[in-house]
Amino acid sequence: MTTEKPDTPVRVTLNMIAAQSGVSVSTVSKVLNGRSDISTDTKDRVEAVMDHLGYQRRPTRRRGAVVDLVLNELDSLWSVEIIRGVDEVLNEAGASMVLSAVHGRSADTREWLDQLAARRSNGAILVVSDLTAQQRKRLAALDVPFVLLDPVGNVDAMVPTVGATNWAGAVSATQHLIDLGHTRIAHLAGPRQVLCSRARADGFRATMEGAALPVPDGWVPHGEFNDTSGRQEMARLLDAAEAAGERPPTALFAASDLQALGAFEALRDRGHAIPGEVSIVGFDDLPVARWTHPPLTTVRQPLLEMASLAANTLLRIIDGEPADQLRLELATQLVVRGSTAAPEAQHDG
Repeated sequence: MTTEKPDTPVRVTLNMIAAQSGVSVSTVSKVLNGRSDISTDTKDRVEAVMDHLGYQRRPTRRRGAVVDLVLNELDSLWSVEIIRGVDEVLNEAGASMVLSAVHGRSADTREWLDQLAARRSNGAILVVSDLTAQQRKRLAALDVPFVLLDPVGNVDAMVPTVGATNWAGAVSATQHLIDLGHTRIAHLAGPRQVLCSRARADGFRATMEGAALPVPDGWVPHGEFNDTSGRQEMARLLDAAEAAGERPPTALFAASDLQALGAFEALRDRGHAIPGEVSIVGFDDLPVARWTHPPLTTVRQPLLEMASLAANTLLRIIDGEPADQLRLELATQLVVRGSTAAPEAQHDG
C-alpha cells in the first residue's frame, strides 16, 4: 500500500481516506461507525490510512441523537427502501429516527417543524421535500442541520444533497430500447416540477434526438410516480393512437417502476403482449421489479445506498464535522430482465 502524507496541514476528508485506501466513501463510513459487515483486511487497511494521514476522530454526539426523516408519503415501496437505509445507519450509530409525512402540503410542513422544535431533534433528512426559504430559515434558527435526499427543486448551494445520476440512467434505458431496434418509443414522465423527473425526461429526449428518432406530440406525458398514473397515461397513449389511426409505441420508458407496473396493467387490459408487442423499462429497481411477469427491465437507483449516505452525512454534521461534499450523486445501472425484446416485424416493418 502506498500513501502520501500531506506536506502541509490540511483537513483530512473521507474522500481522501477512501481514495488512498482503494475503497468507497461508504466503506470508510462503515469503519468509522464500527460496522461488522466489512472484512478485517479492509478495516485494517482503512484504519492504517487514517493513522497515516493523521485523521482525528472527534468526540461523537450521534449516540442518543434524534433524527427526523421527513417524506411526502410513508406507504410507497420507494419510501420503504429509504426508511430501511436510514434506519440501518442510525441504529448502528445509536441514534433514533422519527418518521413524518408532509404529503407536499405547507400546513403539514409547519406542523412538522413545530413538532421538531418541541422534541429538540438533532437533525433531519428531508426526502422529496420542497422547503421554502422561510422554512429553511426556521431550521437554521433552531440550529437543526439537515440533508436533502433526492431534492424536488433547486436548492441553496450550501445545503447538502444526495441524489442519483438520473439523466445518465434515462440515457441508458432509452439507448437499450434503441439498440434492440425500437424506433417508436414513448416516455411516461414524472411530475414536471420534480428535478429527477425533468432529468429523466431530458435524458430520454436527448437520446432520441441523438439517434435521429422522432418523439410524437403527446408521447411524453407527465404524471405521478405511481401505478395509477402509469395505467392512466398508458391508456391515453393507446387511445390517442387508435383515434388517429396510427400505430402505438412499440417500447416505453417509464420514469418509475410503479408507473411501469401501471402500464403493464393498461397494456394487458387491451390484450397487448409484453414484450412481444410493447417493451417496457422502468426506473428504481424496487424489489417488486424482479417478481413481475415478465420481470421488469429497469434502471437501478441505489436507494438504500443513497439513504445510508444521507444518514452518514447528517451524522458527521451532528458530530461537528463538515460534509465531505455538498452535492453527492450515486451511479445508476441498467438491469436487463424479461420485459424488453426486439420489436415485432409488423410494428416497424
